[in-house]
Amino acid sequence: MFRTNTCGELRISDAGKKVTLAGWVQRSRKMGGMTFIDVRDRYGITQVVFNIEHDADLCEQANHLGREFVIQITGTVAERTAKNSNMPTGDIEIIADSLRVLNPSEVPPFTIEDETDGGDDLRMRYRYLDIRRNPVRRNLELRHRMTMEVRRYLDSKGFLEIETPMLVGSTPEGARDFVVPSRMNPGQFYALPQSPQTLKQLLMVSGIDRYFQIVKCFRDEDLRADRQPEFTQIDCEMSFIEQDDVIRLFEGMAKHLFKEIRGIEIEGDFPRMSWADAMKYYGSDKPDTRFDMRFVELDGVLKGHGFSVFDNAAYIGGICAKGAASYTRKQLDALTDYVKRPQIGAKGMVYARVEADGNVKSSVDKFYTQETLQELRKAMNAEAGDLILILSGDDVMRTRKQLCELRLEMGRQLGLRDKNVFSCLWVVDFPMFEWSDEEQRLMAMHHPFTHPKDEDIHLLDSDPAAVRADAYDMIINGVEVGGGSVRIHDSELQAKMFEILGFTPEKAKEQFGFLMNAFKFGAPPHGGLAYGLDRWVSLFAGLDSIRDCIAFPKNNSGRDVMLDAPAALDQKQLDELTLEIVKPEEK
Repeated sequence: MFRTNTCGELRISDAGKKVTLAGWVQRSRKMGGMTFIDVRDRYGITQVVFNIEHDADLCEQANHLGREFVIQITGTVAERTAKNSNMPTGDIEIIADSLRVLNPSEVPPFTIEDETDGGDDLRMRYRYLDIRRNPVRRNLELRHRMTMEVRRYLDSKGFLEIETPMLVGSTPEGARDFVVPSRMNPGQFYALPQSPQTLKQLLMVSGIDRYFQIVKCFRDEDLRADRQPEFTQIDCEMSFIEQDDVIRLFEGMAKHLFKEIRGIEIEGDFPRMSWADAMKYYGSDKPDTRFDMRFVELDGVLKGHGFSVFDNAAYIGGICAKGAASYTRKQLDALTDYVKRPQIGAKGMVYARVEADGNVKSSVDKFYTQETLQELRKAMNAEAGDLILILSGDDVMRTRKQLCELRLEMGRQLGLRDKNVFSCLWVVDFPMFEWSDEEQRLMAMHHPFTHPKDEDIHLLDSDPAAVRADAYDMIINGVEVGGGSVRIHDSELQAKMFEILGFTPEKAKEQFGFLMNAFKFGAPPHGGLAYGLDRWVSLFAGLDSIRDCIAFPKNNSGRDVMLDAPAALDQKQLDELTLEIVKPEEK
């Protein structure tokens, strides 16, 4: 055996025991005639002592150990004179009798410590070294614990874990597919699944009743903090259910995870908010409800007073930042610059302070009397010491989204977005369709298989844009951790949906004929939900990016800098796949 114990398990009760440890050299220190080596493995760190008086040759050998050398030591557990209360093994040390270098190491490109000197790109290039660091390893351990708890919970509810294929057919709608050429079928392509959507519906037709899978999904879309080209879903589907059945069961799973992983008991039901209210009061379908600062529409108060920016606006909305009237002109100018950034796109910002005596001082005082500004204060429910921030624009939804970004930034600046505070809710009653300027047609807001609300089905012919869906998202701290819908199980209704989305009957049959045919053979009512495992883990770990809880992530350009992928294929492979590379300038 290479070891009798790990580097994290020995305690004072083991004093006098002969042990063998194996691991990496974390650091070494020389003090007089003694050399101290900290040996690390996944489980912790143990201090090993080499004494020149005890064995001069062994001590000399230890003096030549470098960081990250892989070593094996044998020795006796002893009580430390200078104990270290910051480490679990801090009461003991190993008095070394033997040392074996299992593998030397070059000097690592960055320090393998909790606080490292390695930048993102460098650590991603040497990710196998980065994973040796405690913060990264802990994230992966958390991920493991969560998947085990998910399996335990769903198994207790009668779900079967079933794998679905990774090589499937390409489908329209949604994000771009990653495609895979087929050597055996020249000129034809598989797609990597954006989700197992149609396959899990087929499993319901198959009578499986309750399915889940912790599955890799792939989307060729621009990256950001909560997106990677490949990500992991907790994918679930149930038969003979209505929307409330799905919400109750998976709200139960969320509470189970909070209790088992974070030790947090959540009492009562999660609040539910309609999509329309989420957009009206927060400008987002994933509102962060850890803090209030809801939008107030101010058209009736601020229009018609000669300030053309407001008089000509389609929407005027404000937020009240409690206690922020002390913001300086410099801070307010910085907020204005923030909302004018291209990523947000506002043209400007108006502010008003409620002073200690109750008077309101505004950046547009010359257009408004104190009487009107007091109406503003009343509408905003603002008190002395509060700061009112106002945006306006000629597009209602766009301006709401800009105000959402301002609200989130104010929440951050005022310390209202504590990562150890969790606010959970469901957003429900999503629109069935959304208009695409690019396609010049209605698109499915979720996917083409979402069931419309029964009371809105009659609008499919006369006013499809007004139809709401049996769709729901779980939101925690402004993050969409999961979402789903009740599915269409009637082939005629599904055909109607394809027609509204612009599919000809021939195109619908080509793309989804297998599903429509399956519905003819007794499809049960069914629905489900998919949780984003990466988002759940990053939420519980307090991370700013899902990349930090994925073992081998891609960078912001979708590249794996460790494997140097994607990369060009050699000509032989291209020939086998009947592919020809056309350079952009040759198009």
